[in-house]
Amino acid sequence: MPVEAELKARVRVPEAVARVLGERAEARGEVYRDTYYDRGNGELGERDEELRIRTVEGADGTRTVLTWKGAALDEASGSKPEYETAVADADAAHAILRGLGYTVRIAFEKHCRNYELTAYGRQLLATLVEVPELDGTFLEVETLVEEGELGSALDDVRSVLGELGIASEDLTTETYTGAVAARRV
Repeated sequence: MPVEAELKARVRVPEAVARVLGERAEARGEVYRDTYYDRGNGELGERDEELRIRTVEGADGTRTVLTWKGAALDEASGSKPEYETAVADADAAHAILRGLGYTVRIAFEKHCRNYELTAYGRQLLATLVEVPELDGTFLEVETLVEEGELGSALDDVRSVLGELGIASEDLTTETYTGAVAARRV
């Protein structure tokens, strides 16, 4: 089962992190428009699962992906099993989920600078994230691995975060969905 081994941190000095990342990979600016779905009774949320349609707009055009994430396998990082697939027609995908009885739980934008890099023999994605509704900048570093590799993958992700000047006390498991929902109350 593929697992997204990911750690997220609040970034104290975004310009410094961007400079170091820029030395390792080219930045790709993109805007993510995320819509999270659940049943009316909130059963996915209760099971710590996520169902999302993400439309990504960038210099290379627009693409949409459908993602399902299972319950967290690692409490400290929040890393989850993940399945994702491209969607040819975003409007149709939204209509299908609504037709199956899902409702929009929350929708918001993320402004991202993505850096694809290799470290410790792994393909990693480092993303500097700003959510217009939230204060500050976040950094996500992730790689997709099989479940048995999760521990060693997270160790490698922690090492990369350290190389970027991110301290362990800056790590957070707070979700964007939870933080945005709290701001909207």
